[in-house]
Amino acid sequence: MSLLVVGSVAFDSVSTPCGSVEKALGGSAIYFSVAASFFTRVNLVGVVGDDFPRRHVDFLREKGINVKGLERQSGKTFFWKGRYGEDMNTASTLATRLNVFEKFCPVLPDEYRDSEYVFLANIDPVLQMKVLEQVRKPSLVAADTMNLWIKIRRPALKRVIKKIDILVINDGEAKQLAGESNLVKAAKKILKLGVKTLIVKRGEYGSMMFSGSSVFFAPAYPLENVVDTTGAGDTFAGGMMGFLAKTGDASRANICRAVLAGAVMSSFDVEDFSIDGMRMLRMCEIKERLRKMKGLVDYA
Repeated sequence: MSLLVVGSVAFDSVSTPCGSVEKALGGSAIYFSVAASFFTRVNLVGVVGDDFPRRHVDFLREKGINVKGLERQSGKTFFWKGRYGEDMNTASTLATRLNVFEKFCPVLPDEYRDSEYVFLANIDPVLQMKVLEQVRKPSLVAADTMNLWIKIRRPALKRVIKKIDILVINDGEAKQLAGESNLVKAAKKILKLGVKTLIVKRGEYGSMMFSGSSVFFAPAYPLENVVDTTGAGDTFAGGMMGFLAKTGDASRANICRAVLAGAVMSSFDVEDFSIDGMRMLRMCEIKERLRKMKGLVDYA
């Protein structure tokens, strides 16, 4: 089934204890799209400047990603620079330049409006709502957000949450949104806002899914070497939503399977800089790691 993502396309300069890269391909929509492309066809919406190389667009097309919604404007592409220390769960931001992304106002190509699965990546919730108003009859909608929008766009964010099926945020954002220091209490409050399923990303500690009165825990895939965790959350969401779109099944049991697929995709992402951990990835490698991942949650 068709999968729509709206989010950022960026250049990232990143340094970690394993090395560094300059102006590498990044952004929430990129990580999401590349991960999801292994499962289904993706319709991407984003904006880039006239400095965005044609080779990146060609790469996205080669992955089967529809780039008709990738708008090119005069100016520079969104840029982020960050540094990781020994704790790879948190980056120190050294520079953020929004550039053309500052005035991004997503307009969906007509062929995108019938997308059955929709993911609203981390953008202003006012823009997320504008996207929802352009999609005709989606089967499932998921969204991400961040601490900034929770702080300055709370009313708009709550309106978005009422309209979606799955909210995907990290541990700190969940607690901030709910005003609770305990994650379980925070999850209960967030579910009362109207969303059916809450998925909380917890970095190297995996993720937790809350739906109704049930809780599902998925560990992170165990790795010996972690190079760069930039985009891991967006990759997780891409793997999860790609799996759901491929299977066309939004039952609780299948969302649990999709969470495992998301964890597997993010494990490949963090093994290299930018999207290089997925650039030459093969489906047989994904299936093998997913088989091992299922073994981590199956005690029988």
